[in-house]
Amino acid sequence: MIKEVPHDWLFPQVPAVVHHGGASTTAAVLGAGIPSVTVPFFADQPVWGEKLTRLGVSPQPIPYYKVSEETLAAAIEVVLDDEAMQRKAQELGEKIRAEDGVANAVEVFHRHLGLIE
Repeated sequence: MIKEVPHDWLFPQVPAVVHHGGASTTAAVLGAGIPSVTVPFFADQPVWGEKLTRLGVSPQPIPYYKVSEETLAAAIEVVLDDEAMQRKAQELGEKIRAEDGVANAVEVFHRHLGLIE
């Protein structure tokens, strides 16, 4: 067992991820361009899990109290076998990686303050 592994290193090396659906992990999965399975258990995690489903890059979230060998295995099979889901995840990841999020945020901030038109 290891204490931690950076998502930005790990996720591009695997075909799919099972995660809790937290905002940071969801962002890392999307950026990596891989499908995922969410098992939310707290706060905003169910929202992010549903968002991934609506984007077509994840099956329905599995509530933590419904996780079993069968439910988890079935969801993993979906993400590993669904080529359309894999393609959508890859395309979305490419778009995200091509963005300059910091520059975009600064531009929006300056525009909102009236510093640029």
